[in-house]
Amino acid sequence: MKFRAKIVDVGCLNHFTRIVNTISKLTKSCILRLTSDKLFFILSDKVASGGVALWCQLFQGNFFDEFQIEGVSAEYNEIYLELTPENLSRSLKTSQNAKAVKIKLTMKHCPCITIAVELPSLSSHSRIVTHDIPVSIIPRKLWNDFEEPCVPDFDVSIYLPVLKTMKSVVERMKNLSNHIMIEANQNGEMNLKIDTDMVSVTTHFKELGNPSWVEEGTQPDSFQRDPTSMAKVKIDIKRLLQFLAGQQVNPSKAICNLVNKKVIHFVFLHEDVSLQYFIPALV
Repeated sequence: MKFRAKIVDVGCLNHFTRIVNTISKLTKSCILRLTSDKLFFILSDKVASGGVALWCQLFQGNFFDEFQIEGVSAEYNEIYLELTPENLSRSLKTSQNAKAVKIKLTMKHCPCITIAVELPSLSSHSRIVTHDIPVSIIPRKLWNDFEEPCVPDFDVSIYLPVLKTMKSVVERMKNLSNHIMIEANQNGEMNLKIDTDMVSVTTHFKELGNPSWVEEGTQPDSFQRDPTSMAKVKIDIKRLLQFLAGQQVNPSKAICNLVNKKVIHFVFLHEDVSLQYFIPALV
């Protein structure tokens, strides 16, 4: 297996760094899947067992000036690596003013992703800062554990309010309860609620709009619902705040899909990256 890539454009490098920073805020460990045209950051905790799940997809051509991969075989030209995204995020922080960043799969004392940051210098010689990030190579027989999650058969799909506003509301509510109820309907309305023995607080959002999934070839049950009927999901407020606080992707579309009393599915879309995040309901 071989992998090497290079980023020269500063804008692409900063964008890639923001995405990695976002992933590092959401999970301590994840799978990095490399293919000839895409990269994926994957966290596949079983939502049914109470874990969160993450799927982030990038088109490599929008970030890298060079990108070469030789996978496990000609038939399966892919590489799956387990790594700590925080380590990758720290290594990229040294690349703010870099002339170029090279990324390579290497074998040191163990398999590593090696980041070589070429920094500008007053002399004719460039300065190279190198980071070796330990990784574990996932064998082919386990790849099926990291398939793209299916979009759930949701009851309601709604656009999120301005993320900074939503984050601010959730931060205040966190001081009052460990849980939060998210309600939404197909009429563009969303409520964030906490209800304890001491206090009951609700924040209302209206006219958010609802995505149309018909053009995707799907006709979910939500189209058969009363548009004013609320789907409700009670979740851990810390998990929601962690997700909102870690966002640096700046999505052009932010969507929330609710499966009543079961799971919340967030979808953040940017022109060259998509991020899905699943938070299971609390009983």
